[in-house]
Amino acid sequence: MAKILRGTKPARTASFIQARAARLARQAVRPNRSKLLISIVNSGDDERLTELLNDFSVALTFSCMGMGTARSAVLNYLGIGTSKKSVMFSLIPESDEDEILGEISNKMSLYLVGRGISFTVPLSAVSEIVANGITGAAASKTVDGRKIMKDRERNYDLIVAIVAEGYVDEAMEAARAAGAAGGTILRARSLGNAKAEQFIGISIQEESEVLLILAQREGKLAIMNAISESAGLKTEAGGVLFSLPVDKTVGVGAVGTAHGQKKPAGAENADTAADSPSDGAEQTEVAATEAEPKEE
Repeated sequence: MAKILRGTKPARTASFIQARAARLARQAVRPNRSKLLISIVNSGDDERLTELLNDFSVALTFSCMGMGTARSAVLNYLGIGTSKKSVMFSLIPESDEDEILGEISNKMSLYLVGRGISFTVPLSAVSEIVANGITGAAASKTVDGRKIMKDRERNYDLIVAIVAEGYVDEAMEAARAAGAAGGTILRARSLGNAKAEQFIGISIQEESEVLLILAQREGKLAIMNAISESAGLKTEAGGVLFSLPVDKTVGVGAVGTAHGQKKPAGAENADTAADSPSDGAEQTEVAATEAEPKEE
């Protein structure tokens, strides 16, 4: 019988641990992907921000006009005041996310009062041609899968409330009462929703306004329920609400929400908000690794 030498097993164990760590490190390296950057800046600053993105990295950017809702110096810290705003949607390489946000914060001075906010939103898929073009500029870069933000690590959500024209002020007042700091308003239209309206049982006005509110995650449902009671589907505003997960942010030092507030009277009959199953960590992880769809 072969003689087992003392100390052999610990040596093999150490070697196994090193090999396993190396294998996990290789598996954690993920190909570059596209990510959505949303920026709300003062009107006229959108061109400067676009130049910054293209000088530092590469971005496919679309901009639309919005109107801020903040009414005080405290709320204006967010850069979402009563002046016109540029709301920008940019597809960027995920590998450049941290550096891009740092450049925006410094060169756009988002750390100063009233300059604006920028934040990233995870994507489940992007058309192949666009994805290849965006990530091609950073082809030599990879993403550490271990650093991808998980749902439990997120601190903010983007609340989207779509209400009939003329009711957005009521929605914003309700949101403020629930602790929202401010928001941004976009004009919109309801298109081809007759079939959905049959199932919902409520007619949606064609001319609409979209209210965007960046809120701390703990206060999200309180804000959404307050908006729903004041301007939800069971009101004349006919509001439709949903929220999106937000990964990283710059320029949001004053975003705050009130917590632990009592449910308003009559809220039992309101169209209350609840976290969607797709908001869970497991679904988010699946979406983050979903393959890019092929362009037809």
